[in-house]
Amino acid sequence: MKSIGTVLIGIIAAILLISLSAFTVDQREYALVFRLGEIVAVKKQPGLYFKMPFVDNVKYFDNRILTLNWVEPDRFLTSEKKNVLVDSFVKWRIVDPAKYYVSLKGDELAAERRLSQTVNSGLRDEFGKRTIHEVVSGERGKIMEILQQSADRESRQMGIEVLDVRLRRVDLPQEVSESVYQRMEAERKRVANELRSQGAGAAEKIRADADKQREVIIAEAYSQAQDTKGAGDAKASEIYANAYGKNPEFYAFYRSLEAYRSSFKSKSDVLVLEPTSDFFKYMRNSSGKK
Repeated sequence: MKSIGTVLIGIIAAILLISLSAFTVDQREYALVFRLGEIVAVKKQPGLYFKMPFVDNVKYFDNRILTLNWVEPDRFLTSEKKNVLVDSFVKWRIVDPAKYYVSLKGDELAAERRLSQTVNSGLRDEFGKRTIHEVVSGERGKIMEILQQSADRESRQMGIEVLDVRLRRVDLPQEVSESVYQRMEAERKRVANELRSQGAGAAEKIRADADKQREVIIAEAYSQAQDTKGAGDAKASEIYANAYGKNPEFYAFYRSLEAYRSSFKSKSDVLVLEPTSDFFKYMRNSSGKK
């Protein structure tokens, strides 16, 4: 019985020793093995590992991509001495856990503070070289690329890789926005008034040209009408002359009848003439002889 108890004690001691010696590393983690405060091993691959019990201890660090966000947008000055509000974020991860621990004691908040200082310094430098238009649209992509490269270069000394720096939004402060909007509104009104003026001038020109063309068309039409009328009158006179030349006596008689018709249209018409006047010669004698 005594030997069985000893074996059981040995088995339990062995299990306890193994449990104190073994540790696992998840695929989402790095592990640092410390011996008396010194780093003796870095485990980056997931799996089962062993350490010296009661001597070694293990610290774990996240190896996933982390995001640094700012609670409030930061204010920066452009080259025009105008304030802009910048809302940005940083994507980063630990690539060298030993250096990360030595530099920052493995404190994630300390790492984010250092990253924030680095990125803000870069933003201040880059925005100070550019105008509002350039930082809002013209060179936004270039600014993000420069910031990522400079932040990554400095963060490598802390065992950190900066994957991306994004400018989520670049806005003007309220007081600056109002003045900019007022200038934009004034500029739009000026352009609108200029376009209206140009339109009115063009309309007047078109109307004047149309009036001129109308007058020319009317004058040409009147001239053509007069020419046609003159030609018609000449042709009619020629026809009348040819017709009446064949019988002058009939022509005289016809003209006298026309004169009688015109003179006696109304009962109130009065003519004072001598009865022997030539006007009444066809009334006295149908042949017109005296």
